[in-house]
Amino acid sequence: MDVHNTPQTDQLQTDQVQNSAGIYSGRTPFPLLFSPLQFYILGGFVWTVDNMQRLRRFLCLGSEGGTYYIGEKELGIENAKGVLELINEGRGEDVVAEVKKFSLEGRTSKQNPIMFVLALCAKSNNLPTKQAAYKVLGDVCRIPTHLFMFIKYAHALGQGWGRAQRNAVSAWYTTQDPSKLAMAVTKYQSREGYTHRDVLRLSHPKTTNPLLKFLFVYITKGLEKAIESLETSSSTTEATVETKTVDNSDASKNATRQIVNGLDEEANTKITTITELQVFLAAVEKAKTSTNEQELVESIRKFHLVREHMPTTILGSVAIWSALLEKMPMTAMIRNLGKMSEINLLKENSQAEKQIVERLNDQQQLRRARIHPFNLLVALETYKRGEGIKGKLKWNVNEMVKQALESAFYSSFKFVEPTNKRFCLGLDVSGSMAGAMINGSPTINAAVGSCAMCMVTVRTEPYTKVVDQSLETVMDVTRKISMGNTDCALPMMWAIDHKEDIDIFIVYTDNETWYGEIHPSGALKKYRIKMNKPQAKLIVCGMASNKFTIADPNDGGMLDIVGFDSAAPQIISQFSLGLL
Repeated sequence: MDVHNTPQTDQLQTDQVQNSAGIYSGRTPFPLLFSPLQFYILGGFVWTVDNMQRLRRFLCLGSEGGTYYIGEKELGIENAKGVLELINEGRGEDVVAEVKKFSLEGRTSKQNPIMFVLALCAKSNNLPTKQAAYKVLGDVCRIPTHLFMFIKYAHALGQGWGRAQRNAVSAWYTTQDPSKLAMAVTKYQSREGYTHRDVLRLSHPKTTNPLLKFLFVYITKGLEKAIESLETSSSTTEATVETKTVDNSDASKNATRQIVNGLDEEANTKITTITELQVFLAAVEKAKTSTNEQELVESIRKFHLVREHMPTTILGSVAIWSALLEKMPMTAMIRNLGKMSEINLLKENSQAEKQIVERLNDQQQLRRARIHPFNLLVALETYKRGEGIKGKLKWNVNEMVKQALESAFYSSFKFVEPTNKRFCLGLDVSGSMAGAMINGSPTINAAVGSCAMCMVTVRTEPYTKVVDQSLETVMDVTRKISMGNTDCALPMMWAIDHKEDIDIFIVYTDNETWYGEIHPSGALKKYRIKMNKPQAKLIVCGMASNKFTIADPNDGGMLDIVGFDSAAPQIISQFSLGLL
């Protein structure tokens, strides 16, 4: 078949499939099944990505909200089937390794897909996959929220609490530094329908560490009972924890290191004695009901208490937020910008404004905190609205903070040296892009996300066929474009018509494409011939977690990558330079 003249609604190669896009036209011969004025034709012919690439898309993009053509539930089932197929093919350990890699490198913006896939592996009937999943539990579940999320998904998948899960969850608690654990369990007291008390009673942790033993009794019985337990016999009772040492293998030690690193930003108080632990927990308990502003400020500074330790009745206080801001973790600071603006803490030229802008512009802090670019984009889009998506919170937007948020967005991607190649960037602005929400965000769909990803390349590469504007301007322009039919071959055809010298074409799309007289892969091949550039490449940046790609997997000069993988710019750079 002539690749230069085959429309996208026709099959170019036998290994292509039809995507989920649909078009309506003509009159139907089946009036009982369809509208009497129209009939339905399936979408364009594309390639199916392999299950490992589908896994990467799912981890980075999730399935919440679905896409324009397929619902959230169906998309979630599709991705789950892909994971199960990998496990059945004997690649379950590869899936676990990918989950761990994406988690530790901070390549995903939300933990739900990570925990869901890990739970699928943990509940698998394939023993090596199950063992691998539980072995990395401490690496992937760095805070209690992650652990509770994993337990929720594991419970939903059935089979109850087996020995492997009890041992892994028990080790999550017993291999931690008591200082970090004390901060973690008091900050994240309950999530996903679980409390630490629930989980300890299900997992039966055993330890000889007196600080952890005291902390476990505090969790299950309260501070008063924990203090009383100090005066009783050291032998194990039902109210305390059995005194046996858990596995102290290299895997457990590594899990401890990862958990502690994940909590370094949360806790600065080093607790080394039972007395110090008692004092800290007493301060936490007192803060829950305190109305004394000055007393709370002192506790924040002395014990490094965080917003979650504060009673809700005091969270309108400028003094409290000023104290919290002094050592507030980066993630919490970004999440609470609206609240701090609402109470007028972030006044123009204020100390708080200066502090926040400096931190957002500090690339080292951003990397240390592992703030994902997507979360910064959500924060930027939310903050500049001047009101929350839910609730009644409204605020005056601080321009310096808004600009710092956009700067932080670019800085949060893995550092990439410019390749000095010539890029042509194509953004899919069809209606389906507006219908594909990324990670369930009400403000970030595939269209907005593609603009943001596009601007990262523009800011990095000196030779790009896009006008260098602010992210906000680009988003406003694309929102005003009349949504039409999707033809992802246009960048290559435009370059041919204008005789443009292009090394790398990048198309940002949800891959639900059907319109056009030539396939994108055929257009690239035509460009290579017409312009005598056999080395010209096409990168397809998938902005939805479906199973399709317009990149020909059999062509070494075409690459399918995941939009909003924090490593995407780095992958683009390496592929452009021929390193991939």
